Amino acid sequence: MRNHLLRQPGHYLFLLPALLVGLLVWSATLDAEVGSPVHRILPLVLTCLGMGLALSYTRVRAVCLLLAIALAFALLHGLVGNFQHTGAVSAYTPLLFHAVSLWLPVAFLAYGVWPERGRLRQDLLLRIALGATGVGVFALLAMQAPQGMHDLLSNRHWPWLPTGWSALAQLPSLAFVGAAAVLTVQAVRTPRPLHTAMLVALLVLWLMLPRAFRVPSLLPALTSAALLLVIAAMLQESFHMAFRDELTGLPGRRALNECLQRVGSTYTIAMVDVDHFKAFNDTHGHDTGDDVLKLVAARLATVGDGGRAFRYGGEEFALVFLDRPGAACVDAIEAIRAAVEGARLTVRDRAARARDDAVGRLQRGAGGGGTVVQVTVSIGMADSGVGDTPQAVIKAADRALYAAKDAGRNCVRAHGQQRVLAVRGGMAQDSASR
Repeated sequence: MRNHLLRQPGHYLFLLPALLVGLLVWSATLDAEVGSPVHRILPLVLTCLGMGLALSYTRVRAVCLLLAIALAFALLHGLVGNFQHTGAVSAYTPLLFHAVSLWLPVAFLAYGVWPERGRLRQDLLLRIALGATGVGVFALLAMQAPQGMHDLLSNRHWPWLPTGWSALAQLPSLAFVGAAAVLTVQAVRTPRPLHTAMLVALLVLWLMLPRAFRVPSLLPALTSAALLLVIAAMLQESFHMAFRDELTGLPGRRALNECLQRVGSTYTIAMVDVDHFKAFNDTHGHDTGDDVLKLVAARLATVGDGGRAFRYGGEEFALVFLDRPGAACVDAIEAIRAAVEGARLTVRDRAARARDDAVGRLQRGAGGGGTVVQVTVSIGMADSGVGDTPQAVIKAADRALYAAKDAGRNCVRAHGQQRVLAVRGGMAQDSASR
């Protein structure tokens, strides 16, 4: 759990602008003016923007959640506006309010845990059809017996449930609790920005609903915050897809190129290659090869002295040290080489692996008699003194990497150096004799 995504502060950064916008809208909105049409503009614009992005990124869940939030806001805004205009609530206002309070958490629960299949049109039509069918059946029952439906939603009390723990009626409150519990489990087990955003947006709406008539300015403010949470999560996930390697979790080649465009006059680049990687794949299979890459990436991510690790491609990685010459980076690079060498990987027998994925996940980490293998890396390094461009420095580091391979692997070599800079104690050797 040390490297679990929820323990990384960057996972939560997208929450800040959404909550800040909600706070600013709330502070700039007068309660008496909430019912005016102008206060529908921001949620409407955010809904259109978010749905456009979601459709472009094929995020069906986000489309459905944005629609649910927007429809709930439109209905509540009309009810609040009518209340501000007339000073009284209509006969259907309590029923509509409690219906929104029930269907919002139900929508979050249904759309939040329903996995996406990658078929935009079919998935979207199916979700909208099922949602519309459920709401349509509810509306027909409510029109047939409005008082009975109102009593079910607002006057239903269970003696085993304490009173006063929620400002909403018991049935909608239980729906919020259930949806929040399921989304919390999902966010912990499969941490993604969208999963976190759905949970926080649900809590924001839960905070808003019982106060919508008493503090009307919260309605556009917190609705906008909930919409922005979903939009910001989509943007962050899209950024990760473009700039972060999915297998290892390290920044990818595109992120490396972005970093190299901002280097100063002094910097160092080290190219890292996994030794005998093809043999790992051929002997133990590609799953084991992926495990090797993950192990190496986890060690590289701990590089010190201000270094940053990137997945360069295949079994090759890159370390970038900004504002540091090569001589000042040797200790950090050697520490990384030693950390990889000191790690051990247990390879389970492929014939003994469970065919069922769920059973296989339970077996991981349970020990067992697998083959223990050692992983090592060869590293070549060069600094900005060898070339005028980052591409020239990378080529020089690559040549040093090939020299480290020729020197017997599991060592560090700098460009232009004839001697191995660092290798495990007692194994230093002069490549001039080779």
